Amino acid sequence: MKKLIAYFSASGITGRAARKLADAIKADIYQIRPERPYSAADLDWTDRKSRSSAEMKDESARPAIAGDLPDLSAYETLYIGFPIWWGVAPRIINTFMEGCDLRGRKIVIFATSGGSSLPYAVDDLRRKYPDLDIAEGKLLNGHVDGDII
Repeated sequence: MKKLIAYFSASGITGRAARKLADAIKADIYQIRPERPYSAADLDWTDRKSRSSAEMKDESARPAIAGDLPDLSAYETLYIGFPIWWGVAPRIINTFMEGCDLRGRKIVIFATSGGSSLPYAVDDLRRKYPDLDIAEGKLLNGHVDGDII
């Protein structure tokens, strides 16, 4: 059973966690990169006019992804990771999930966060994508030494 870890990382923290998880479970890895990279000003959550604040305020925002989406045909399990923004997944995760055929795959959500918990973010994705098999993994703020499900 092949596994793929797809992750978005704005500052590098989620990327480090994703690579550790990939090593621990022998999974392939794919980085979800925005077509237009985020600057420090874009990520300033205290600025209501920053790019990230504007995206998160707009439920329909779907930031473009750089490059091609991965071919998922060989994978049964897909781990999707991201930093939690405003309690939920960044909108680029919606871009990814809506751009790939995820039906019939087990999807395991993991995240990094400075203060939010994972269940609300997972519930939000389940609400948006009720036909998908979405499982709650773990917050990976620390040591990663094995599978998270």
